[in-house]
Amino acid sequence: MHSLEGVTRSDQNRALGLSTFAFTVCFAVWTIFSIIGVKIKGELGLSDTQFGLLVATPVLTGSVSRIFLGVWTEQFGGRIMFPLQMLVTAVCVWLLTSVRTYEIFLVAALGLGLAGGSFIIGIAYVSQWFEKERQGTALGIFGAGNVGAAVTNFAAPFLVVAMGWQGTARVYAIVLALTAILFYLLSKDDPAQAARKKTGSRAVSAAEQLAPLKNIQVWRFATYYFFVFGGFVALASFLPRYYVGAYGLELTTAGVFAGLYSLPGSVFRALGGWMSDKWGARFVMYLTFIVSLACLFVMSYPQTHYTVKGITDTITFDFGVSVTLFVALTVILGFVMSLGKAAVYKHIPVYYPHHVGAVGGLVGMIGGLGGFFLPIAFGILLDATGVWTAPYMLMFVLVGVSTIWMHVAIRRMERQRHPALAEEKYLSDVPEQPVGKPQKTVGQANAAERPSLAR
Repeated sequence: MHSLEGVTRSDQNRALGLSTFAFTVCFAVWTIFSIIGVKIKGELGLSDTQFGLLVATPVLTGSVSRIFLGVWTEQFGGRIMFPLQMLVTAVCVWLLTSVRTYEIFLVAALGLGLAGGSFIIGIAYVSQWFEKERQGTALGIFGAGNVGAAVTNFAAPFLVVAMGWQGTARVYAIVLALTAILFYLLSKDDPAQAARKKTGSRAVSAAEQLAPLKNIQVWRFATYYFFVFGGFVALASFLPRYYVGAYGLELTTAGVFAGLYSLPGSVFRALGGWMSDKWGARFVMYLTFIVSLACLFVMSYPQTHYTVKGITDTITFDFGVSVTLFVALTVILGFVMSLGKAAVYKHIPVYYPHHVGAVGGLVGMIGGLGGFFLPIAFGILLDATGVWTAPYMLMFVLVGVSTIWMHVAIRRMERQRHPALAEEKYLSDVPEQPVGKPQKTVGQANAAERPSLAR
């Protein structure tokens, strides 16, 4: 890994602060359809499946783009890629206001989705500024930019009421363009880019960047991220629609309640990074999955009318989750998902210090695809079953399968791994290696390069 000699604490705080702010703005833009999409749905008379596809389309672009944006960031630096990505997205958001048909809305949504690619740009940029011992916390703080979803849920409904959805989109485009300009003017080249410019050395090629993706370990982490991030994005987009339909709330109230889910699902990512530094990402992942199962089980229960034939009379009663209890469960769910998001990304700069862009890009892409496919699945389930809580049943099954799969994989690796790694706590996973034949995986840091693993 490159040297951090000459990097001051002020430089680190500048890079982290600017990146977190820019990511927050980008994430707010990325989830804008969760609010303006409700208005567009009414104007165009869309079905729930069509609405789910509209909300999910930006997530598709934001997910797939993470692979090449991550590679380009490693090659050209975050100071170039971040503003460029934001300016292109701002143009797409502005052009959105001239669209009139559903099909063209989907095309415009693809361009808007580039806002989601900002995540891997920031991860690759921020990780270059911090030593391994502090990367979990730093990346957790950066990831708290997910709070942009809460900003949209809280603020966008009021902008829509005051200015219409077209005016809201224009405001978002202007703010995004200004953020791009400020980032470029105030930021610095990361230490790796600065060193390359000083020595004239070449950047790592795309083929070398993508080499670690053949490691099954990378794909396992990506699967975990499918729920903790993809599920977060899907629910942040779906909840306003759910509150309006299932509980009959006004859009502004629904947006506030959805924001109560998005807020802890974002700001506590920094806590998740710290917990992963201290206790290990594996512990955090178990905590996330187990609490999520409990919350989703209750959220999945539909409003039900029971008729019981008693000894002398027929007994009837209703059971369902009140809006107060439901909101409380979403807050808890958002909190543990934020911890899980940080835990997944804790290990990438440690295991793959020279491939953060590519590895982080793949993990982010798979997670983002969860945010694409799940809203579509939600819409299909609503149209097919007519049960409002069906999407949460799907989420419960997804978490249950992931928990079992993770536990089985961990137990298998504990039997196979080298005894010297028995006290590994930094990662939620370790490479599968034959006992007695430890081998260095592609991009893995040498044991001597790692921070102390003593408990």
